[in-house]
Amino acid sequence: MSSQHRRTEVFLHPGEWHFGGSESLIRTLLGSCVSIVLWHPRHRVGGMCHYLLAQRKKPHNSALSGRYADEAVLLLTHEILRTGLPVKEFQAKLIGGAETLSTNAPALSTHDVAGRNIEAARMLARQMGFTVLAEDLGGRSARLVLFDVENGDVWVRQSQEPVPEVLADDNKRS
Repeated sequence: MSSQHRRTEVFLHPGEWHFGGSESLIRTLLGSCVSIVLWHPRHRVGGMCHYLLAQRKKPHNSALSGRYADEAVLLLTHEILRTGLPVKEFQAKLIGGAETLSTNAPALSTHDVAGRNIEAARMLARQMGFTVLAEDLGGRSARLVLFDVENGDVWVRQSQEPVPEVLADDNKRS
């Protein structure tokens, strides 16, 4: 097999991120979490994060964590800067943020994790100057996401079922 056909498959768990070249295929499964996909069309490099919460509740002195939107974007931005490419040349796709609460009552703003995650993705993309090409946000269904860094394609498969409680529980941890 030639080196140009070798692919590296990466599965992102909540709080993880990956940045790589055209050999990378990045997958994840989202509930109320959100993935921001970044891609540079000319140089065929990009990355994806899978964050759980929009931001930390308490100040921290520890390393950046991919669990939080603002820190996950910083981690990806550090990788972009290492390439020497301008951050504003990267295209973005925003995915996820399903409402995982199985109640009929509207979610209180203090508990609307999915809504805050969606808001954070849009705000961060705007602040960083990314061109947002697509959004697949909200709803009540889990999403399986596949990002092919070779060509920038992102496939999203939504479940017709509400997000399983197991996924919802993962997103409640902070």
